[in-house]
Amino acid sequence: MRDIRNAISELYASGETFAVATVIDTYHSAPREAGAAMAVAPDGTVIGSVSGGCVEGAVYELAKEVIKTGRPARERYGVSDDDAFAVGLTCGGTLHVLVEPVDRHTHPQLAEVLAGIEGHRPVAVATVVGDAGSSAFGRHRVVWPDSASGDLGSQRLCDAVDDDVRGLLAQGRTGILRYGALGERRGDDLEVFVQSFAPAPRMLVFGAIDFAAAVARIGSYLGYRVTVCDARGVFATTARFPDADEVVVRWPHVFLTEIAAEVDERTAVCVLTHDPKFDVPLLEVALGTRAGYIGAMGSRRTHADRMRRLRAAGVTEEQLARLRSPIGLDLGARTPEETAVSIAAELIQSRWGGTGRPLHVTSGRIHGEPIAADASAETSISESTM
Repeated sequence: MRDIRNAISELYASGETFAVATVIDTYHSAPREAGAAMAVAPDGTVIGSVSGGCVEGAVYELAKEVIKTGRPARERYGVSDDDAFAVGLTCGGTLHVLVEPVDRHTHPQLAEVLAGIEGHRPVAVATVVGDAGSSAFGRHRVVWPDSASGDLGSQRLCDAVDDDVRGLLAQGRTGILRYGALGERRGDDLEVFVQSFAPAPRMLVFGAIDFAAAVARIGSYLGYRVTVCDARGVFATTARFPDADEVVVRWPHVFLTEIAAEVDERTAVCVLTHDPKFDVPLLEVALGTRAGYIGAMGSRRTHADRMRRLRAAGVTEEQLARLRSPIGLDLGARTPEETAVSIAAELIQSRWGGTGRPLHVTSGRIHGEPIAADASAETSISESTM
């Protein structure tokens, strides 16, 4: 929903009832992840997508029915049969879609949720998506790190959901939790879909060069909150980096030290300075953070010299093993834009574990298995920055 939140905000402000279709669970090579959403306005206008085109028509018709009846619905879409007109996923996957009527009565907390997303505050929405005939079906509970509101039908269920959802929210993960009829964690009578809206992951780009502008642009496109930092104020300007969320004029290692507590496993650090006086002290700091990706630009010779300097500075071999240098995948990139694509490709690979090989020479599933879940309550949990 993050991608279409502006349109949803406008529809919600109108006071009319509209429909939101959300992917709540996927299997095999489903085209979109859990959390992907599509909105249908009262006039029939469509915003967003749940399947990249495979079942959009069927979901659209269901959304119109939901607007008319005011009742939420859940539908499963699997592989299409031999009938060319059958509705299904030609990719061979399966997805479950929840379609809800949305207005100020059915979802009174939505404005607060949307404001939280806009303000980069972590918030999650838990929705009962189990038996469509139960009175709890479609009920919401909004969970913040330090508070929660909304009735799921029983206090025991609310308490269990609050605890479990905060765990998912801390990791920015979205998926389905299962409970017993009264909220017991060892049960599967109830399914609760949790959509986490964690702040967008950060990309820290160091070095105000033309390559940095291209990396900032593709980082923003991928959904990162991008910061460009350089000690040289004449180069580090918003005019040169219009796609960055912020441009900081500071010595890189000083700035990273100041924000080190904010760096988490979703943070990508891209060091593009390839100048020892900048990148060696910067990498000393970076390799001591929790950043999930740390890459540095430079030739093989620059890399070898950098490694010698870092070892001399006391950086351990375990820390050095985290450094991706030279940065990016081997795509034969030449231009800043092509180099940015190679860096983006490595970021994606590091997140999902792909081989980096052409798909036509590989076999098996295109998309990897979902992250393994805790057997007590979670299934199909995935990272989300929707």
